[in-house]
Amino acid sequence: MIKAQITDSELKKHLDSIHKDEMTMFVMADGQFRGAFFNGTRLVNQMRANQKLGILETMVLGQAMLCGALLIPTMKGREHLTFRYDTMGPAAGFSVEADSTGYVRGYLLQQHIPIEKPLENWDLTPFLGEGTVTISRIGEGMKQAQVGTVEIMYKNIAKDLAWYFSQSEQIHTAFNTSIQFDQKGRVIGAGGMFLQHIPSAGGKSKISGNVTKEATQEETDKLIRKVENAFQAMPSIGKWFADGGDMEDVIYGLFREFNPTAVLSRDVIFDCPCSLENYAEQIKHLSKAELDDILKNDPEPIEVICHNCGSVYKIYKDMLR
Repeated sequence: MIKAQITDSELKKHLDSIHKDEMTMFVMADGQFRGAFFNGTRLVNQMRANQKLGILETMVLGQAMLCGALLIPTMKGREHLTFRYDTMGPAAGFSVEADSTGYVRGYLLQQHIPIEKPLENWDLTPFLGEGTVTISRIGEGMKQAQVGTVEIMYKNIAKDLAWYFSQSEQIHTAFNTSIQFDQKGRVIGAGGMFLQHIPSAGGKSKISGNVTKEATQEETDKLIRKVENAFQAMPSIGKWFADGGDMEDVIYGLFREFNPTAVLSRDVIFDCPCSLENYAEQIKHLSKAELDDILKNDPEPIEVICHNCGSVYKIYKDMLR
């Protein structure tokens, strides 16, 4: 990938002053829940710079990217995932890919989202109509991807992703993403949280002292509701990171009743495995007639744009001979 430079000196100074992008994964309630909290401020800024996006487009694809990053903890071993949102609304949708190695990339299905009047708020519902949410997973050694699709329910990216898990995998899951802009339309904070109930973890309730028994379904449902209430009390994540907030303060403060434990921190970045050499090799493998036509009639250098990350490659004809 060709990494676009962020040229705004004030924005660069702000990014240098806040906590680095990082994902902290945690468990709580005796292992009955797992979660991840992600500071994706730099990821969203790099995505915006590479894809050359406006404010509305940044909000849509930025939230999709944050959700894609939060799907990494759901992967098993070496895995690659595609999160696709196809809608009849003006935004059309997006395709985001996440890889267990820690990179996320993606693009809007419509690069410019049409608007009829100035935005009054950040409610994306008017731009996200009826349609489908699709997740495709392919793990190491798999010959064919596992694909699941559900109808869009909420016209809200994070809620519709949670709806997917509820319907397709029957797992209680929640996502919360947020992007904070300053008065000049710059992204000064972005992040998200993922939380999921793990049915196989079971659960125990105290009878007296140290004596415990298996929790009943009623007790489990009550616990899920309490965790959901705590999750919904979360402050604006984008503003939290814009102000330099710490991840562990939220994890250990918001869920203190459930004894959370951070188990792993990792980097997640906007990146793409595309390269000049790979694109040149793909062109060289076109049919002889197509390749001859390119060498004879196309202007030099040949420009190739990676739609997954916005990188622009200039390929000279000598590389194709």
